[in-house]
Amino acid sequence: MFVAGADVGTECVKAMVANGEGKIVGRATVPTRGYFQDCFQEALHNATQEAQTRVADLGQVAVTGFGASCASIATQTLTETVCHARGAFHQLQKPMTLVDIGGRDPKVVRIDERGAVTSVKSVRKCAVGIGTFLMFTSRHLDVHPTRLMDIATNAGKPAPVGSYCSVFAEVEVIELLRAGASAGEIALGAMYSVADRIMEMDRLQGQVLVSGGVCEYFPGVVRALAERSGCPVEIVPEPIMAGALGATLYALDAARG
Repeated sequence: MFVAGADVGTECVKAMVANGEGKIVGRATVPTRGYFQDCFQEALHNATQEAQTRVADLGQVAVTGFGASCASIATQTLTETVCHARGAFHQLQKPMTLVDIGGRDPKVVRIDERGAVTSVKSVRKCAVGIGTFLMFTSRHLDVHPTRLMDIATNAGKPAPVGSYCSVFAEVEVIELLRAGASAGEIALGAMYSVADRIMEMDRLQGQVLVSGGVCEYFPGVVRALAERSGCPVEIVPEPIMAGALGATLYALDAARG
């Protein structure tokens, strides 16, 4: 028996395949471009190839993420919140405040000692698109996304980049470049902008963990969040795959009845 889970996100599509014993035997990540259904099919095909099985042989396929509705073969569709919570708790087995920072809308999720979600807070609608905003910033600073924090460490202070609206923040980045602000100051300002959006959602307390693609591609965000909040902040194992892992675990539940 094989099952699969997929997180169809705005920046990447992630897929995992597990066997009947619950072991992950295949995984894949595909950049999102063009139609979501094509990216989903590619990611699932790559994951099943690694698992040495076929898509047609999957007993259950659980999906989550912004483009989940485009996965026509899905046997169940789940929210990003429950999938990231399930994936993070499965690996750490402890209560936590989970900050899910994906390409689109971040969430602050409180998880109790049983792995149950007790509260969820989301960012205001105009502040969504965190991953896209950071990709925009790195492109205009002409650096690889993972190097944003490297150049930010050389800045004496952050450039003022607002946290209220993603579109306005992008405009501010361009205006700062025109005004002659250094790349390091702009990079640091962008990191603080993201951290401030998260801080505005809910108070961070207890064991704070971060999941999602942003902390994998932009590790500086985690450091900025720790500085802004005054709390130690850690990253869950394989943060970009947390949602896909959670979906795979739900698929296993369904397959086992």
